[in-house]
Amino acid sequence: MRKLFYLFLGVLITSCGGIKKKTTYSKNKNYSNTRKVSVEASTSDPSKTRDRPARNSSRRTTLSAADNIINTALTYSGTRYKYGGTTKKGMDCSGLLYVSFGEHDVQIPRVSYVMAEEGKRVRINKVVKGDLLFFKTKKRGKRINHVGMVVAVEEDEIKFIHSSSSRGVIVSSLREGYWNSAFVKATRIL
Repeated sequence: MRKLFYLFLGVLITSCGGIKKKTTYSKNKNYSNTRKVSVEASTSDPSKTRDRPARNSSRRTTLSAADNIINTALTYSGTRYKYGGTTKKGMDCSGLLYVSFGEHDVQIPRVSYVMAEEGKRVRINKVVKGDLLFFKTKKRGKRINHVGMVVAVEEDEIKFIHSSSSRGVIVSSLREGYWNSAFVKATRIL
């Protein structure tokens, strides 16, 4: 029983724990240096709004599901970071997505590096709302240890929700130098 506990604890520690974030900014002049990005939950009918033109009717269903999951994730905005957490009292990056997808009957793995193996890889210029973004935030880290979900794609800016160890559940921009340099890949589960 004790070995099982330590194994479980080890998996939790490697998911998102201990992420220390430093503030860096992109050297590209086209990128904004602002750190605060806000996105609110949608009150409109998600089936009437799209980021990109739909090619068929099944695409509209996917966007509607993505909007519902995003709205659930946004309800946790401001929740403090807690390693291994999955409640309003505190949550980590993978816990936020695990709970948000789970509330809409979409089962995903609990830890970020395992989540990264699910779904279909997507080019960054093709991401849409609901896609997952994966990061390596440790300098010598060999595997993915952070995840966020795309909440908006506005021209060439990608905004994503995640749980930061320093600021809790927030929406950030992939334009921010730190996140841009730590980015590894994007996947689509929906």
